[in-house]
Amino acid sequence: MTKPTKLRNIGGAFRFKVELDGLIVGGFSEVTGMKSEIEVKPFWEGGLNTHPHYMVQHTKFPNIVLKRGISNASELWDWYYNASQGKITRKNGSIILYNTEGNEMCRWNFTNAFPVKWNGPDLNATSVNVAIESIELVHEGLKTIFKK
Repeated sequence: MTKPTKLRNIGGAFRFKVELDGLIVGGFSEVTGMKSEIEVKPFWEGGLNTHPHYMVQHTKFPNIVLKRGISNASELWDWYYNASQGKITRKNGSIILYNTEGNEMCRWNFTNAFPVKWNGPDLNATSVNVAIESIELVHEGLKTIFKK
């Protein structure tokens, strides 16, 4: 078994970007859904009444949701619109986390993703909030890669 690597505590806010098929598609204010869960089924063995055995069923990955302020770049909207018209284009991507010095610390690679939901901004003339759009991606897996 390998010893876990300690991450340095560098303080301050982290920055992150999203990459699709090798191209940075911009900075985002929020990324959610970077999770993985192994579903198991308990199996009770006759004569063993203290605990079940657990049989692995499958691994599931929730959708990744990307949120950012509205910009005049239409790549994400175009990708979603094409998918809504039945023209599915799957892309591999990464969420890249940078430290305060701007160096890559970690990335989460996801595979065969395509958009399934787009939310436009809530607009209110009396509000000073930034107009936020979001896009939700289904994908086939997530892998974490730490930079040393």
